[in-house]
Amino acid sequence: MHRELRNHIIGLLSANTRLDGRKLTEYRKPIELEQGVVKTAEGSARVKIGETDVIVGVKLEVGEPYPDTPNEGTIIVGAELLPLSNPEFELGPPGIQAIELARVVDRGIRESKAIDFKKLCIAPGEKIWMVIIDICPINDAGNLFDASSLAALAALKNTKFPELEGEKVDYKVKTDKGLELEKTPIAVTVIKIGDKFIVDPDTEEEKAVDARLTVSSIEDGTLCAMQKGGDYPLTIEDIDKMLEIGIEKAKELREYL
Repeated sequence: MHRELRNHIIGLLSANTRLDGRKLTEYRKPIELEQGVVKTAEGSARVKIGETDVIVGVKLEVGEPYPDTPNEGTIIVGAELLPLSNPEFELGPPGIQAIELARVVDRGIRESKAIDFKKLCIAPGEKIWMVIIDICPINDAGNLFDASSLAALAALKNTKFPELEGEKVDYKVKTDKGLELEKTPIAVTVIKIGDKFIVDPDTEEEKAVDARLTVSSIEDGTLCAMQKGGDYPLTIEDIDKMLEIGIEKAKELREYL
């Protein structure tokens, strides 16, 4: 069945169309972004791309800095893939997919220097803010990478610091101080199937992937992170083409922020 589906998809792609009739580099519609969806979090957002639906929550905790960066806070990204969102996901500790999803989101934010970690320092060598980003897909209909990255960014933009009195954090009181974002890294995952490149794969197309490249870029089109996936290698020409598509499509996604 897998081979038949793949051959069918490749046949459609060579005619410049896809299973659902989209063009090769067209995102599913509608794309919806909503902020402040989880009242108990310091920041949150929900992103829908077609039927893919992801919620991201941000918690701010006080912790100790790492010894090598005594005056810098940090981010911690985690993803929980529940069977609720896709019957192929299993309960238990994070699997490879969850770890990779968290890593892709983390890398885009970290490598772009979207957050100035020095501004998260409360007392050098003693206390810092840790920004904890939790990704929770509600429905996985394909392309969790892009939906989660966009939702994480929107949740960070929505984040307000809780009241801090001495050692104690009062989570019931949110201050007016927002989490400053220096840059907005947008992730676009470009998929190679046969000799064609597409964006925003649905679940069926994800089964036919040869290789993928998640490309994160900032406002001026500067590349800040890449993550390769899939079983097949990519040529220099492939990567150039995928970067071009990824940076171009990021402009489209950025408008939703």
